[in-house]
Parts: sequence; structure tokens; C-alpha cells
Amino acid sequence: MATVTQRTARVENSSAVAADLIRQAILDGELVAGTRLKEDELAARLDVSRTPIREALRRLEVEGLVVHEAKRGAAVRAYSAAELDDMYRLRALLEGYAARRAAERMTPDMLEQLRASCARFDRLASRKRVPIRDLARENMIFHECVMQAADDQRLSDMVRSVIHLPLVYRAYVWFTEDEKRASASYHERLVEILAAGDADGAARLMEEHVLRAREGLARALKQSGD
Repeated sequence: MATVTQRTARVENSSAVAADLIRQAILDGELVAGTRLKEDELAARLDVSRTPIREALRRLEVEGLVVHEAKRGAAVRAYSAAELDDMYRLRALLEGYAARRAAERMTPDMLEQLRASCARFDRLASRKRVPIRDLARENMIFHECVMQAADDQRLSDMVRSVIHLPLVYRAYVWFTEDEKRASASYHERLVEILAAGDADGAARLMEEHVLRAREGLARALKQSGD
């Protein structure tokens, strides 16, 4: 017979896995802003009991991805255009600082990872039809590599909190060809500046890159009527 400790560990492990899967579904646009998150449906979908689902939703509420509404239960949290604009402005400042630190701590291995990400992004961007989630995922990989190079866990946690939330709206965004090329160009230029150890230049270019993404999201939200 399983002990209380063993049962608790299983629930915690199941809730962590469930939180990861639900989070990814939100960030990929499968569960869009405002979608109700019914515990029984999620439990059946993920083949777990409702207890770890309930705990997973609590975790995601702390992250700001989920909100609990009176008499309606949990839902994917929706943010106003003004709130998203504020997040992007904060993200620009934080990621600019992260790029500065990364330039001061860059290693050959990190540069190799960043260049590999640029190559993958170029291949995706060159395709006529590519799911936006694939571009968004590769973009996230690039920015995560910069964060790893910055080597500051507290900063990483702060940046992720403002990167993930706008991604809830990624389902509304479809890069134009110009935007794809611009994003690829920003990444490639950032790699070269980071390789040169130009901390000031890296900070400025990263801020510019993030603020351009903010403008693209603002246009997409306006077109979608949000």
C-alpha cells in the first residue's frame, strides 16, 4: 500500500506534468485567451485525476496564464491591449539588460547555439506556409539562449513572466514577409554584437527588437478587434 508521502509525490509530479502541458497548449494558441478550463475535460484529455489538474491550474494562476472567475471556474487569462503594451515595454528593458550581461559573459558554446537558432529561424521564415507556433517557438529558443548567457536566475524568472503572457495572443499574429525578415535580421545582428562583446550595442538592439515585436502585436490585436 502506498504511503501518504508516496501518494503526495505522485500528485505533485502529475500536477507538474499537467501544468507543463496546459501551459504549452496556451502558449501554442490551442487554448486562446478567455477559454474556459474545465477540470473534468482536462483530466480526461491528460488521463489524470482532477486533483493534479486543480493543482496545475493553481500554478498557472500564479504565473498569470489562468484566472479563476466566480461561478465560472478557471479560464485562460485575457489581457487588454494596454496591459500587453506595458508588458512589452517592461520586457524591452529587462531583455535589454539581459543582452548587456550576455555580451559580457558570452561563450563559444552559447554563440554556436545562437547561430544554430538563427539558421533554423531562417529556414522556417523562408517557407511560404509555416505555423506561427513554429516561428514563435524558435524565437523563444533564441531569447532563452540569451538569458542563459546572461547567467542570472532572478532576471530569467522576471523576463519569462513578461515573455509568456503576450504569447497567449500569438494565435492572432501572422508575420508578414517583411516581419519575418526583420526578426531574422535582428537575431543575426544580435549574435554578431554579442560575439564582439559590445554590451551597450547588444542592449540597444535587443530593446529595439522587442519594441518592434510590440508594434506587430498591437497591429494584430487591432485587426482582430481585441
